[in-house]
Amino acid sequence: MVRDLFGQAYSALKHNRRRSALTMLGMAWGIATVVLLLAYGAGFERALMAGFRSFGSDMIGIFPGRTSLQVGGSKAGTEVRLTVRDVDAVVEQTGLIKRITPMADKGGTAQWGGRIASPQIIGAYPNYQRIRNMELEEGRLLGAEDENGRRRVCVLGADVKKKLFSGQHAVGEQVRLDGIPFEVVGVLRKRVSNGDGNESNQVLVPFSTMSDLKDTYYINGIFLEYESNGTRVAKQVKDILALRHNFDPKDRRAVFVFHVREDLKEIAVITVGIKVLLTLIGLLTLGIGGVGLMNIMLVAVTQRTREIGVEKALGARKRHILFQFLAEALAITFAGGLAGVVLAYLISWSVGPLTLWSAFVEGTTEGDIRLMIDPMILIVATAILAFVGIVSGMLPAVKASRLDPIEALRYE
Repeated sequence: MVRDLFGQAYSALKHNRRRSALTMLGMAWGIATVVLLLAYGAGFERALMAGFRSFGSDMIGIFPGRTSLQVGGSKAGTEVRLTVRDVDAVVEQTGLIKRITPMADKGGTAQWGGRIASPQIIGAYPNYQRIRNMELEEGRLLGAEDENGRRRVCVLGADVKKKLFSGQHAVGEQVRLDGIPFEVVGVLRKRVSNGDGNESNQVLVPFSTMSDLKDTYYINGIFLEYESNGTRVAKQVKDILALRHNFDPKDRRAVFVFHVREDLKEIAVITVGIKVLLTLIGLLTLGIGGVGLMNIMLVAVTQRTREIGVEKALGARKRHILFQFLAEALAITFAGGLAGVVLAYLISWSVGPLTLWSAFVEGTTEGDIRLMIDPMILIVATAILAFVGIVSGMLPAVKASRLDPIEALRYE
């Protein structure tokens, strides 16, 4: 029966080729729009998440601030100043921590020959590089022997290396950080990052050696990587610091806690909202094609009224007529849908990456939007297409099935 229905649908489409082709074109354009909008939403999410990749997914950063709530005899506005002893206390009193490091930073100068750069100089334990998921372009990362031996060695960010050495080899060369010579042992790979966390404009040195460049008794932050339950770890750390520095644990300004996974959840909510909006826009666009399909099918019902009367006179029931016209509508829908998917693939391949991060940070094309059509996008697009096709074809099909056979036979 199914073969007969679609055989009749094919014959009807073949009989009215031009009309069918134009209707399919409308459906193809609509489904291509849906697929491209969904691909853009997914690509935007991937590009946005690329900016957080440099922080590491299980990382928490703690940075000192000023109190905003009065506690005991301490008035609001008191500066909180962290030390290495706070790091030791956190390690002793908190479980579920894989890695932890103090961090001291300063703006400085890096000089090689006659070239000068102005990077952010960061002193931290070697595990800071693991916590931040840093990747090497050449050379090696800082190691425990560098920290224990107070070696004057450094790892350059990609932008710093480019400013000082251009295309020349940097590993093994001596650079002067604030006038003090350091040996370059590695260069970091360029990644999407910006703002204060732009690792491409950083120079890493061992924490023990950072004291040659600034006083490291007071540190600028604590970075840690946890094993599980990051929310619990963040609360424990803040409670410990609140007890040690006499501030209210609920005071958000006393210390700033940067929990990457929690921030990613907020970003995910935004991207889901954008994708839902794009899906609705695509659905409305495809709906225009559905209105065209409905109009054409109503015309077909009017033109084939006598045919319907003959079929009913020969014993065809309402459901037979209903399925006949619904099958014709679905045949147009899915033929147009197939053409639309092919069109969407052609457009996505020809357009290439759409600028996002590279508009702000040079050399970060990995953070641009790519219209990649994955299977889930095709599943969602097919569901939308089926919904529009059924809705658009049902009204004409119901009208055809309810025609009175005697009146249909008299129709001219």
